[in-house]
Amino acid sequence: MLSHEPGVSIIAATISDTADGWRLDRALAEAVPTLSRERLKVLINSGAVSDAAGDLSRDPSRKAAAGAVFQVAVPDPTPAHNEPQDIALSIAYEDEHLIVIEKQAGLVVHPAAGNLDGTLVNALLHHCGGSLSGIGGVARPGIVHRIDKDTSGLMVAAKTDRAHEGLARQFHDHSIDRRYKAIVAGIPMPIAGKVDAPLARSATDRKKVAIVQGGKRAVTHFRTVQALHKAALVECRLETGRTHQVRVHMTSIGHPLLGDPVYGRTKQAHRLLLETLNFHRQALHAAHLGFIHPINSKALAFESEMPADMQELFSHLNV
Repeated sequence: MLSHEPGVSIIAATISDTADGWRLDRALAEAVPTLSRERLKVLINSGAVSDAAGDLSRDPSRKAAAGAVFQVAVPDPTPAHNEPQDIALSIAYEDEHLIVIEKQAGLVVHPAAGNLDGTLVNALLHHCGGSLSGIGGVARPGIVHRIDKDTSGLMVAAKTDRAHEGLARQFHDHSIDRRYKAIVAGIPMPIAGKVDAPLARSATDRKKVAIVQGGKRAVTHFRTVQALHKAALVECRLETGRTHQVRVHMTSIGHPLLGDPVYGRTKQAHRLLLETLNFHRQALHAAHLGFIHPINSKALAFESEMPADMQELFSHLNV
């Protein structure tokens, strides 16, 4: 990488023999692994790529020739509006491309109205520091999926543009292995099954999600791990990943998550226990996360134990 005018870095890229005849954006993505093909397409269209003669190459579909040399002018990442904050993170795995964290309940993932700081993004900005690459030209962690504020458990975030693109593709293709542990009211019968019901924003309450014909397809596979006192520990495997999916789907079959303030219908049998334990969140934990590393193609899988508050609730119900 060569220095250039302030605010811009120049990357010299040589087209490999393998990429001879490929589209220019694809060939450059192979030559410059730190930039995704989509990012390079934008740079080509904006006139940020030139050939050895200094002529701009503005056509991403142009055929590339082996041995051809190009220069890619990459603007420095635009600082995010979010400020880095020293918030403790529980890190399950980290390399130069991505980070897997165990999010604690109560931590918001991304700044939004009402939660402008103190979020996971603020924490990642502080933790990653200078090693954090620009995602789509903005210096912020590559949040490719979220879990609710009051849900705990495993999340992955991308640290480079290429890792972000690769992870996002896996989430889009529903090839990520995500399994949640939930404590639900009652014991499901049958003890295992599938909920296939489309989800969309509720027409009567925009803060809620509901089963809506014509909504986005949503599929949850559940199985009872252990029967408890008028409750059950259930594993939910997501075939899709919609907002509030587990919470809405389990409620729809008559087994809402204990403590859920939005979708739960806490019965007297559990109300006193939840109050005694000061348990005021949905009993939901992202316990397993498996995916293919977007850079080295290795299969990665992570397990996370239920946090102390769910363990305590489970213990009191396990009689």
